[in-house]
Amino acid sequence: MMKIFIAGGTGRVASALIQNLVADGHEVIAGARHPENVVLRENELVTAVKLDLQADMNDIAEVIGQVDVVYFTAGSRGQDLLQTDAFGAVKTMQAAEKNGIKRYIMLSSLHALEPDKWHEGGLANIMDYNVAKFFADNYLVNQTTLDYTILQPATLTETTGTGKISIGKLSATTNPIADVAAVLATLPTYDQTIKRVIEMASGGESIDTALAQVK
Repeated sequence: MMKIFIAGGTGRVASALIQNLVADGHEVIAGARHPENVVLRENELVTAVKLDLQADMNDIAEVIGQVDVVYFTAGSRGQDLLQTDAFGAVKTMQAAEKNGIKRYIMLSSLHALEPDKWHEGGLANIMDYNVAKFFADNYLVNQTTLDYTILQPATLTETTGTGKISIGKLSATTNPIADVAAVLATLPTYDQTIKRVIEMASGGESIDTALAQVK
């Protein structure tokens, strides 16, 4: 069993991620600006705490505490891209390092580190979001010593999950939220995903098969 902190614990992906992690027997601390909105179920190992990503880094470190893994799934939905999606993420990375936490998993956006692709498809509609993720992802890769994984899914949908994905060479342009959450929950068990940026979409391979092939 691991003790896991999730920044952005009220989001759609985070809510599904929490269900996956708890089903696997992990203890979850869900940090959110409005912790009263974290979905809690009786007998689940979930604690909701207040997390203000605009707070001082030391205050964020205190909220995170001592855990095995930090997930960043927070997002301002375009309302506060600099303070939340970019610098808020950076402060959670700094807090993890301050607390001696090595494993850090970032939920990002497809091609966030490849600006030359931002005019493709629907990515042009989220240009400012990708700019924020570009700086956050770059900081994680180049300015930290964390054992990171950056997951960059294609467009999220609320369709039923299939448990089948593709990684790298993508043939689809969407991901059911349930599948993204399932991949996130599985990442800590695959050490070969450390220091990797993983692009994913719906596909034909099981999650375990796809992750096992990451190099």
